[in-house]
Amino acid sequence: MIKDLAELKALKLRLKLRAEAAAVAEQQRREREREANLFRNSVGEVEPLKSPPRVLTPPPRPQPIAHQRLADDEAALHESLSDEFSIDTLLEVDENLSFVRGGIGPDVLRKLRGGGWVTQDQLDLHGLRTDQARDALGQFLRSSVKRGMRCVRIIHGKGLGSLGKKPVLKNKVRNWLVQKDEVLAFCQARAADGGSGALMVLLRG
Repeated sequence: MIKDLAELKALKLRLKLRAEAAAVAEQQRREREREANLFRNSVGEVEPLKSPPRVLTPPPRPQPIAHQRLADDEAALHESLSDEFSIDTLLEVDENLSFVRGGIGPDVLRKLRGGGWVTQDQLDLHGLRTDQARDALGQFLRSSVKRGMRCVRIIHGKGLGSLGKKPVLKNKVRNWLVQKDEVLAFCQARAADGGSGALMVLLRG
């Protein structure tokens, strides 16, 4: 209920504003309708273009690339040791089949023969077949380099327990060692360290 003249004036003002807003909205609606009719009259009747239905096929997914497998295969190839390799093709060997890699001075080999480096670890290949010995040697050398070993001993045996009493692994171990870049030099161990049944190996630091 309106109590006084002021409230009556306020009510009239609100009604007036509401009516004006409604009139503006109606005018805008009529303007939009007029423009739409003008466009339709100008264009005329239209029909949508007919097109055959399209079937969207997803592109073929690329074959997954086993990056880790490729890396492992490459590493295995790099680390592989060949039985076809012969130390006889190298010049830097002596009658005892000692070896020093090119660029390494002869004093290094003399020091190795004389026990100038402490033996930090060893690998015993007794009782292993050729393939087992080859794999064991590769793993041992990798592990030794990672652990910072400089001088290790490889025990290949004298062949006393093999068929024909011939040291099967003796020459093979030498051939394998020459193929490893981390091997700087090796020589037959001193008698106290195994003599002709073992090698002292100097690794790259």
